Amino acid sequence: MSNDSDTAMAAPNAKRLLWAGFMAILAAGVGFSVRGGILVQWAEDFGFTMTELGTITGGGLTGFGVVIIVTSLFADAIGYGKLMTAAFVLHFISAVVTLAAPAAFDAGGKDAAFQCLFWGMFIFAVGNGVCEAVVNPLTATLFPKSKTHYLNILHAGWPAGLVIGGLASAFMAAKVDTDGSVLQAAVDWKIQMSLFLVPVILYGGMLLGQRFPKSEAAAAGVSTGQMLASVVTPLFFILLVLHALVGYVELGTDSWISKITGSIMNDPQKGLMLFVYTSSLMFALRFVAGPIVHRISPLGLLFVSSILGALGLTMLGTATSLIMCVVAATVYACGKTFLWPTMLAVGSERFPKGGAVAIGLMGGMGMLSAGLLGGPAIGYKQDYYASQDLRDNAEPTYARYSVEKPEGFLFLPKIKGLDGAKVGVLADQGKELAAIGETLAADGETDENYDKLSAWWESAKPFAGEDKAPVGAATLAGGRMALKLTAAIPAIMAVLYLLLIIGFKAVGGYKPIHIDDSEMLTGGVEGPMEA
Repeated sequence: MSNDSDTAMAAPNAKRLLWAGFMAILAAGVGFSVRGGILVQWAEDFGFTMTELGTITGGGLTGFGVVIIVTSLFADAIGYGKLMTAAFVLHFISAVVTLAAPAAFDAGGKDAAFQCLFWGMFIFAVGNGVCEAVVNPLTATLFPKSKTHYLNILHAGWPAGLVIGGLASAFMAAKVDTDGSVLQAAVDWKIQMSLFLVPVILYGGMLLGQRFPKSEAAAAGVSTGQMLASVVTPLFFILLVLHALVGYVELGTDSWISKITGSIMNDPQKGLMLFVYTSSLMFALRFVAGPIVHRISPLGLLFVSSILGALGLTMLGTATSLIMCVVAATVYACGKTFLWPTMLAVGSERFPKGGAVAIGLMGGMGMLSAGLLGGPAIGYKQDYYASQDLRDNAEPTYARYSVEKPEGFLFLPKIKGLDGAKVGVLADQGKELAAIGETLAADGETDENYDKLSAWWESAKPFAGEDKAPVGAATLAGGRMALKLTAAIPAIMAVLYLLLIIGFKAVGGYKPIHIDDSEMLTGGVEGPMEA
């Protein structure tokens, strides 16, 4: 439960620093959510497969994880204020690199655009990672007796960002009539992607002139070496594995969930709005984590959350109606809501001398798992089962809509997934492609990528009537299987949490560990953003 005395004990500006951190995480959520809404535009504009899109989104999360780990090792030495200034600058650089993708595509084709988007997302993630390496230990320091409660409030910024980004994507997305005609063109994805800069500017302003306390452990005189040594235990290794699974199932799935549910409901807009609904539910629930934990303990909450997550993903993978999608998504949202922040709280409560290092290692492991495994693997699963379905049921159609070059993932076999640009042309029967051609002709310009896609469409157009249904069915089959297979991850987590509960019960139950009160010195360090 919350304890107002925590605020006075740690720092007089504790609430302001908490909400500044909330805004920084909100910026990450907006960028992540908007990116999920424009994946279809990227596929259509640049011809990416689901695996390639998963690699782009995964690259961002990978950078996020690496930076959290590295930064956490030096956070106290460098100073929280300086690190937040660096994050502010990196967020702006990421926008410049990402928005350069169309120019790169014109100059160097698909590979050049891929590089811009991948590295733009990577730099964006670096900025997010620096923020996360600061705000997590900062919040644990500001509220040492209510870590689970306030870390959940801090991370309510993530679903809040998802809601804002999801609503923006919904209002700015293309509107298509039942006959496939475009009623409203999509707002340029570059405008949508720039929205995350608004909360970036806000958190920068909130941190101007503020003093930042050292982490709980650093304030007590614990060195970085001692922080590292304190976490070299079997229990902490288990927590790292669990948080890696949390990253896979939460962030990896979130990269795709609106696209997959949009396919299930046969309406991308409904998929986006369902994502907004579940994110709103997460936002509200994270404010009540404290009272829940007070009744069932953090591990009990994590155990129940994992069961709900596995059940929700399984239900989504088999849903056949709008109502079933909403019910399944509600169960899944209730499951994933508390996983990330409560795991960080458990790590901090059981390893207080680990300071920023303990929380940073856990957060970094979660992000690395989401980036290297979650996003790409779920994309690969969609490609694998969609291509298998189309090849088995309509082989000539598969030959027309598959990419030229097969791709694999880790040790899994290489496959020829479906070309996103070709699928997009089929969806609107070439209307947008024709509009691009008219614009190029009016400007007296040529475009090699357009010419190639246009020539393909001329050969594929006579078969469009027979191709549309099997391509749609294959895409849906791929998404369904990806969700059902991913449900195994939270099921494994539930087993591990249950084993931890049994283990702690055998030694008297789960209890937070605190650095001795006499060591809780709270001296502040000057931030570099003073007015």
